[in-house]
Amino acid sequence: MKRTPQSQTPADGDARRAIKPVICYPVDTLPPPDMTAYAAARQSMELTNVVVVPPREAKTFRVPGGHFFRIVSVEGPQVGDLNLWAAKDLSERFYSGKTRALHGTHLSTGDRMWSGFPHMRPMATITHDTLDWYGFDTDGGSVHDVIGTRCDPYTNRLLSGQDYHHCCHSNLIRALATETGLPLHQAEAHVHDVLNVFMCTGFTHDTHQYFMKASPVRPGDYLECFAEIDLLGALSTCPGGDCSTAHSSDAAACYPLRVEIHRPDPKALVGWAPPTPSAYSRSHGSGGV
Repeated sequence: MKRTPQSQTPADGDARRAIKPVICYPVDTLPPPDMTAYAAARQSMELTNVVVVPPREAKTFRVPGGHFFRIVSVEGPQVGDLNLWAAKDLSERFYSGKTRALHGTHLSTGDRMWSGFPHMRPMATITHDTLDWYGFDTDGGSVHDVIGTRCDPYTNRLLSGQDYHHCCHSNLIRALATETGLPLHQAEAHVHDVLNVFMCTGFTHDTHQYFMKASPVRPGDYLECFAEIDLLGALSTCPGGDCSTAHSSDAAACYPLRVEIHRPDPKALVGWAPPTPSAYSRSHGSGGV
């Protein structure tokens, strides 16, 4: 939060503020996803698996590369926190910060979820979003953000002085530990910043603080992605429900979310191949490899 300035505005202060912004990462040269091919593949897909995530809990799911997965609202407005890893390598995981730098604060159809260094490749591409009509509201809010980190017991302890164990961070840890057999403290090291599915967020106009408001999601809405590589996912149903009042709460109305795995006809994906990791040499200027 910005406080009252202690320094006097210099004579050229207004001129400095008036300098036009420059996009940090122009994406004109970024290889675009083939949305036409994905749209065609969607027409042939069939449901192969369903995972239901109970309120205030998390579940894992696996998606073969070349399949689609949907996160579906089923009973009431509910936000979900999503982690993604390469199915056989937990060190390759979703990098929300770089995804935000490339695609913006909120994701929708055509945007991709990128993995971290040194892999730096698309893990999933958003192929359909029933909330894309929402856009940005007058508060500057939108849905499916990559700016929030996930509710966690450490921040909750800092702000409230209480322990709460159903924060999304803890939910994801328990789910990953159950899936992999890792001890909790080892699983925790792999849990990372999330895609806040269905969450409506932004920054306030005055103090530029991160805010949340009631999600516009309703039963039947879904976010659909195409798995570019074999994925292990984990989804937590946030204890804040639709995040209209609070998170990390046992008082908020919470609902399950459903994850659906869909397999398209292989003939619809002729020519598609999983993206390769970054071709950067990793020499970092040392002259070696």
